[in-house]
Amino acid sequence: MTTHRLPAVLALLFTTVGVLLIVAASVERLPRGLASAVMLLVAATLARNAILRRGAPRTVRLVLALLLLVAVVVLALSGEALWVALVGVALIVLGLGAARRAFLVHARWPAAARPRHPVVVWNAKSGGGKAVTHHLVEEATRRGIEPIELRPGLDLEQLVRDAVAAGADGLAAAGGDGTQALVAGIAAEHDLPFACIPAGTRNHFALDLGVDRDDVVGALDAFVEGTERRVDLAEVNGRVFVNNVSLGLYAEAVQREGYRDAKLRTILDTAPDVLGSDDARAEDLEWTDDVGTPHHGAAVILVSNNVYRLGHAIGTGTRPRLDAGVLGVAVLGGVGRDRLWRQWSTPGFDVRSGFAVHAGVDGEALELDPPLRFTSRPGALRVRIAPHHPGASPSAIQPDSLRETVRLLVRMAAGHTPHAGVVDD
Repeated sequence: MTTHRLPAVLALLFTTVGVLLIVAASVERLPRGLASAVMLLVAATLARNAILRRGAPRTVRLVLALLLLVAVVVLALSGEALWVALVGVALIVLGLGAARRAFLVHARWPAAARPRHPVVVWNAKSGGGKAVTHHLVEEATRRGIEPIELRPGLDLEQLVRDAVAAGADGLAAAGGDGTQALVAGIAAEHDLPFACIPAGTRNHFALDLGVDRDDVVGALDAFVEGTERRVDLAEVNGRVFVNNVSLGLYAEAVQREGYRDAKLRTILDTAPDVLGSDDARAEDLEWTDDVGTPHHGAAVILVSNNVYRLGHAIGTGTRPRLDAGVLGVAVLGGVGRDRLWRQWSTPGFDVRSGFAVHAGVDGEALELDPPLRFTSRPGALRVRIAPHHPGASPSAIQPDSLRETVRLLVRMAAGHTPHAGVVDD
């Protein structure tokens, strides 16, 4: 079987049997199933209301929601139907894992000449010290890549511009996505090749580029025998970002002291100010949707460099493409009573406000002057990828609908080889 065929067969087999087992168990225990569904709905409502409150009111609602969840478990803990359903759930989980494997591709982009004087800017503290533990300096030097350390007190932008002025003809960044964005922006400005070295904490940009996030040292081979592709950058008020800009709840949370040490607690403490108060700053975000309807306020506005795959069982939170020449806009809350959230693509997007706007730009807390003008820069960045890395997003070939997903899995199970641009399986 091909690389994709066996995982596709297993995905179809496991998920089909799993769904049938869950349906059989539900039919057998229909009355209890209906009661469990009602309790789950009430628990979800209580949890949602808890987010909008602090102190004792929040605690009471969370305790009641937890008790209802316990009651659902107790109600289910009897009879063979429970075990049948659990087996069904386990099979579906295995099926989703097999489907993820089936959808992975290895892209082959055009070969590119090796730079004569490439440099890699690295930060010893990024990602818990990944650059140090992976001996990045020694490995870069061995490959003919000059390592330049970003030490405390140094200006990253000036450091990179000085390197370009000194003759650097290839720029790599070993750090978080904020560092990646700044270095990538300068590389695009001078039309220099750029390499993303996954030495940050989460490395979202590396994931969607198709860089193996577990291979910090191997990513340096992008400047040795790498291939090259062009991807988009995005800007907000002239500032480059590679992933996204978040406004609303998350953006307010990252501004607060203690966020890095207690992220979940800080977000929960911020939620009442954004979602359940009359705070003028939280409500004063004006924007227009994809059909020209103006809106006022939102819980979260996420503007991304290309469109994120959201709300899917497979590949959610990734971008299938980084070269579509568009922004992705996703809005939670503030889109009307009939819809909780909305997502669309656009070449440009504006947000107006009467206040300075708190924003999370590639995960960094900033305050931006309104109006916020978001634009896409199609094909602005020349990216080098190590030849043994995937070279494509993990969701590059995943369909958007369930029907198309099943159809593609069936085709792959029959021997079809999927493609994402130029690929080599």
